[in-house]
Amino acid sequence: MTDAETFFRDNPDIEILEAFVIDVNGVPRGKWIPRDRALDVLEKGMAIPRSVYALDVWGRDVNAAGLAEGTGDPDGLCFPVPGTLSRVTWLQRPTAQVMLGMRDTDGKGFYGDPRQVLANVLEKYRKLKLTPVVATELEFYLIDPVRSALDPVRPPNSREGRWQSGQTQVLSISELQDFENVFHDIAIACRAQSVPADTTLRENGPGQYEINLNHVPDALEAADNALLLKRIVKGVARKHDLDATFMAKPYGLQAGSGMHVHFSVLDENGNNIYAGENGPADTLFHSVGGLLANMGESMAVFAPHANSYRRLRPSEHAPTYASWGIDNRSAAVRVIVASKPATRIEHRVAGADTNPYLVLAMILNAALLGMREKIQPGGAITGDDHAISHEPLPTNWDYALGKFAKSGFAYATFGPKYRALYASCKQQEISEFSLRVTDVEYDAYIRTV
Repeated sequence: MTDAETFFRDNPDIEILEAFVIDVNGVPRGKWIPRDRALDVLEKGMAIPRSVYALDVWGRDVNAAGLAEGTGDPDGLCFPVPGTLSRVTWLQRPTAQVMLGMRDTDGKGFYGDPRQVLANVLEKYRKLKLTPVVATELEFYLIDPVRSALDPVRPPNSREGRWQSGQTQVLSISELQDFENVFHDIAIACRAQSVPADTTLRENGPGQYEINLNHVPDALEAADNALLLKRIVKGVARKHDLDATFMAKPYGLQAGSGMHVHFSVLDENGNNIYAGENGPADTLFHSVGGLLANMGESMAVFAPHANSYRRLRPSEHAPTYASWGIDNRSAAVRVIVASKPATRIEHRVAGADTNPYLVLAMILNAALLGMREKIQPGGAITGDDHAISHEPLPTNWDYALGKFAKSGFAYATFGPKYRALYASCKQQEISEFSLRVTDVEYDAYIRTV
């Protein structure tokens, strides 16, 4: 009996299978499959247009990406990602889900699939008999689902009916208790989907929380976990008549939401190569050097949207310089020195609005490049003191995308076809934003100039 047959035997009430791939923006896109066809799809694959991987954030075809217009928009065959067939616990109708990955006719992964982009980087580690161990920390806001043009985002009311717009209450236990049922259902969903959720905490912004995921010795699984956690949080919030947002900066005057990435690297014997006899090993510092050297060219991936750049402001624990420090949250790269197994790097640049597969591909390839070329990271910062030698990170979307589109590092990490696909999708989004006149512009100029 196959795993799929066992699952449906053990879950006789399931009526629908949600089968989806992950697009360039990290958005799940797919189909609902009735139960009587589910096993056929899981065993023989499901056809999805290849162009689904090259949609803009509004879900529109990006013709410049080369997968839709002029191609006949052909299908590709998608197969289940092992371990992702599970129950969806937040819907009223008994539903299962499975994540899919697309394959070419030769059986290899399709270049436009973000999972394949990360798999290509991990193959470089495998050839060196190295294994990245990775975990993510995701910040998000719970928000009121009722919105208007004059009140587009606000925190949900607590049980006492308070609107917490002026509250910070970082690490507050009572703030967690206000949404006990929400976090309980998130935990249930994580267990059902084998997402290794660990700590939940109240963050700095009103209605802002963070959920940490445990380290796993498979970066693809770590990215899957991050993607599935975002889906769980949004689904459970809606079940409780709330919304959840992973926007990088939903409130202009409150803390942004990041996706911090923790990682170390094991050799073939399971030893942490970042840990030396008396502190961090040279390999760790070389990895830091690689991360810093390629950070500017990676910003279009770490900050992929217009709103992402609102988060990148000084003194908000959102890095604006390519810097590093020992246990320093003001730095872009934080070196954590604990026990030998726990010695690791924390990469603090990416927003919660990113595609985790692409973020991990950029981070892990930069770290590997640093080790290969023995790149030195320069001096560590103390406090918030960034020296003139630290490169300012791009804080403009158009400029960051221009650096990415010409980047040899992005070419080496993504391959030429995916670099072009990603740049085309982002350029279409930038062009759309350039046509939208904001309320701030009307407020400032319509009667004044």
